[in-house]
Order: sequence, then structure tokens, then C-alpha cells
Amino acid sequence: MLIVTAIAVGALVIGHFTQGAGFTPKLALDLEGGTQIILTPKLEEGADARSVTADDMNEAIAIIRQRVDASGVAEAEISTLGSNNIVVAIPGDTDESILNLVRTSATMRFRPVLTTGSPLPLDLSQVPQSETELAAMSLEELANSLADTNGDGVISEEPVATPENNSDTAWITEANYRDFLLLDCTDAANRTGGIADDPAASMVTCGVDGDAKYILGPVDIEGTHLKNASAGMDTTATGQPTGQYAVSLELDSAGTKQFAEASQRLYEFADTDATRNRFAVVLDGTVIVAPSMNVPISDGRASITGNFTASEAQELANQLQFGSLPLNFEVQSEQQISATLGVDHLQKGIWAGLVGLLLVVGYMAWQYRGLALLSAGSLVVAGGLTYLIITILSWTMGYRLSLPGVAGLIIAVGITADSFIVYFERIRDEVRDGRPLSVAVEEGWQRAKRTLVISDAVNLVAAVVLYVLAVGGVQGFAFTLGVTTVVDLIVVFFFTHPMMSLMVRTKFWGQGHKLSGLDPAHLGASNSSIYRGRLNAEPIRKSKVQVPVPVGAGAASAVEPTVITDTTLESSADEVDASVDVPPVVRQAPGEPRLSLAERRRLSPSTGDSSGEESDVKEESRG
Repeated sequence: MLIVTAIAVGALVIGHFTQGAGFTPKLALDLEGGTQIILTPKLEEGADARSVTADDMNEAIAIIRQRVDASGVAEAEISTLGSNNIVVAIPGDTDESILNLVRTSATMRFRPVLTTGSPLPLDLSQVPQSETELAAMSLEELANSLADTNGDGVISEEPVATPENNSDTAWITEANYRDFLLLDCTDAANRTGGIADDPAASMVTCGVDGDAKYILGPVDIEGTHLKNASAGMDTTATGQPTGQYAVSLELDSAGTKQFAEASQRLYEFADTDATRNRFAVVLDGTVIVAPSMNVPISDGRASITGNFTASEAQELANQLQFGSLPLNFEVQSEQQISATLGVDHLQKGIWAGLVGLLLVVGYMAWQYRGLALLSAGSLVVAGGLTYLIITILSWTMGYRLSLPGVAGLIIAVGITADSFIVYFERIRDEVRDGRPLSVAVEEGWQRAKRTLVISDAVNLVAAVVLYVLAVGGVQGFAFTLGVTTVVDLIVVFFFTHPMMSLMVRTKFWGQGHKLSGLDPAHLGASNSSIYRGRLNAEPIRKSKVQVPVPVGAGAASAVEPTVITDTTLESSADEVDASVDVPPVVRQAPGEPRLSLAERRRLSPSTGDSSGEESDVKEESRG
């Protein structure tokens, strides 16, 4: 455990100097504040208009929550305001890319690219002065003149010919061309999305980065057919990494069929028209990526490559994965908000935790005396390990500590103390049953660890279920409860028990000092002589017991001593005839000099002459 802890601390220190990792956990919205965005659905007008249902709002909230969670932000609050508004509150100083995931809320579609050009609008200064009629026109007049291909003075919104497929340039109408000439994609206002997006018609739009503008054909594939999108290192056909990041796409069965047809059509332009060899992924009316088609794809699995960084690839994967919403939304308001509870409540929570810790240590000192030192040390280790884990998760996963999360940490003090009580009581039970202390510690641990594992497993299951079913602050409580439950097992197995095994080897705890919490009188042990542990365990000694036996007819009586151990004395005595008088065993205390046979005979009580005893034995044996 020390090695793992040292590695974790070292990683955090390195991360602090290389990636700006903090030495304190990040705080959630209720303790730090953040950014609040209110979204309002765009209601369609006309015959196709429909009302917003509760199912639409719930689905939109679920998808927005997936977007925010996938970006690594924890403890965001997403809820409805009234019946038609969604409130998204993101804690801390939020990155602009995360805010864009919330703002960008329309459906996603795949369209073929018909033409592309510079992001700048038509420039009047580039009109030759010799063209006096054109030079005198305004920008809009010039754009209309250039777009009016048939010269009838009317800008048509219908194709001049019937297109053969979605990649046919016949889809470019006069209105499309005029809008294309006037569109300024360097203006951020033209890249916020919300453009009318008729799936059966062509459209003019900007790239999300403002580096190009496009005329796109009708929709080939709806974004709802995208099954999965993930970012990772691109590999060759042999599985070797190329060093470039890629975004992998997986389509459902209907999307696979549509994409196979579209990819075959686009691939046919690979050698003849590099522009129409591309397809655009359109999110909220803005092109987020427009890759070229290098090979026909029939299995529904595609890979988008480019000069992506790891973060850019992951951001694109998130946009693709969670891009489709049932409604189009617009940002009604966006503002910075202060902490709903503030640091004052955090301080009160910390004080509550400290008071609870002191009360637990006080109870342990009253009930378990010297063992309270082990309890306090284990609680300190558990607290430090939990703090380290929460801080590392804040750095690596974006986790933020909320007030419900603090409540989960406070409850962990009681959970950990409960583990100590179970362990200590098991040891005491073994001692009361007559086992030496060293044996009681091991036997008590074998019985206690099963109880601890089952108890913590139940807590962990409850935390997981609560985390899955709950949202918002309740998830923060469940998360910290689960983390501290795992920490409790780690501390008890790799700190508390090993320390207990070492403590019983010391004189204070091993000999059962009255303040150690392991003294026999306090525990109610029936015989204190068995409560000695490893330090004072008396080894099995061999004692000499004089058993008179016959040595032969006509011979003088003699006694040949037979060596019998203390532990086998009782069983051996059963094998001797009941009429034989066996002198009591003379025991020696540890450390005393070993007695000679003569000295042991003098010390042994006797009821008569030894020779007479021997004669009786002889006669009885002969009879």
C-alpha cells in the first residue's frame, strides 16, 4: 500500500508541474459557482408545426447530459424550467468547447459536398473597372447578377435541371449561389448554427472553424443512424499505429446500407473531382467536419482521419456520438452564477466531519482503551488516501466535490470505525474462548474479514445502484460513498490487520496491560495464564515421571524412569495399571535450573518406602 500511495503522490506532483493539476479537489456548482445556460426550443410554423412534449424535453436533457458528462465535467445540473425551457448549469471556469456542446443542440446529418470556397464574401474591389455596369452595383446587386444564370432577372430557388443523385451539381440553385457569394464565414455570427436545414434540399453553410464555406447536397444519412463514435490512435491494416488520431464511426443496419451507396458514389469522384469526393457532417446547420472518401465502405464502419490532436478527436467524437436532439434549441440567456451554497457550507461540513472523527476516537478510547491508537491511525490513513483519490480524480476525470459528496465522506468515518469494532470484538471473542493472544488475533481476523467483505460489498452495491439511478448531487453522494467503501477495505486489509499483528508482539499489548484494551480482567477471560501471546507462550517441556516397573525375577528392585511429556501425561496414565501408584509430576518454572533425578524424588510427595512400593508392584505383576 505504501508503494501504491507513493506512486500516486508522485504522479500528482508531476501532474501539478506539467499539466497544472491542483493539490485540492475541484468544487461543484453548489460550492464554487459556474456558468448557466437557458435553452428554448425553436417552434416550427405552418402545417408541419407540432407542440413540444414532455418526452421531447426529457430526451433532450438526457442527450445534453451525455454530452457534458463525456467532456469530463462532473456535477453539472441539467433540468427543466417551466414546460419549454432547459437550464444547464456547469461548475467552475468552463472551457468554450464544452459550452459549444450545450449551445449546439440541433440534429446531425450527413450531406455530400457540391462546392466549396473562401470564407470571405464577394469583394467589390475585385470587379474590374472596365466593367462599368458591374462596378456601379451594390454588393447584393452584384451577387444577384452573377447568380442569375438564365438572365431572366429572377433568382430561382429550384434546380434548373433534374438532379441524377445527391452529388449532382444541378442541385445548386440560383438562390444557393447568391447566398454563397454573400456569406461571410469569418463573422462568428454566421457560425452559430440555427440555419434552416431542409433534408430534401441543398443548403449553403459555413465550416465551424470559419475556414471555408460550402454548398451541400440533400441529406444522404440522418445522424440518428449513427450507432457509435469514438476517438483513438489510427492504425494500419496490420494493426500498427500511424501516430495520428482518428474518429471511428459505426452505423446501424439502415445507416450501413445508405452509407454503402453514398460512399460508392463519392468514391467515383476520387480521381476526377476532389470537391465532390467529400461528405460533410452537419450539426445545427454548420459543418463540423468534411472528410474525403478514400474507399467505398459497405460494413458501416468508417474512420475519419486528419491532423487531429487527442482533444480535438475526442471533441469531434462527442459531437458525433451525442449530436442528435429531438428539437432545435436556441440560447435564451447565458450568464455566470455564484455558488448556491458557498465555501461557508463547505467549512461547516469539514467541521462536522472533524467533530464526528473526534467523537468516534473518544468512543474507541473509552471502549477499547489502547486499541484506540490503532483506530485513530487507521482513520488518518483512510482520510489521507481518500483525499488523494478525490484529488487525482479531479485532475484526471474532472470530478468535482459537492456538499452531498462531503456528506458521503463524513458517513465514511462511521463505516470505517464499524470495521474496527467488528475486528476487535472478534479478537476478544477468541480470547474469551481461551486462546492465546497471538492465536486470537489470527483466528479473529479470519472470522472478521468475511463479515467485513460482505458488509462493504452491500454498501458498494447500494452506492452503485444509487449512482446509476440518481442524478445531480445525489450521484456525488453515491460516488464518494463507493470510493470510501473501497478505501475502507484497503485500509483494514493492508494497514489495520498488519499493525495489529505487530502490536501484539510488544510488551504493552502482548502481555495484556490493563490500558491496552486486551487485558484479561477487562475482557472477562476465565484463566489469565492462557492469555500470554507469542512473547510468553510456554514451550512444551519434557518432565520425568518415575513409573516403577518389574525388571526381572530374583533381581533387586530397581526403578527405570520413563520420560512422558506434560501434554501426553493423562493419556499415558490410562495405559498403566490402576494399582500402580504414579507420583505426581514436579513442574519447573521457566528459567529455573533443571533438577536432577534425586532432587525431583525428594521433592515428590510419597506415602511410604519406595522399596516397599516396588515390592508390591513385583508381587502384583507376578500374581
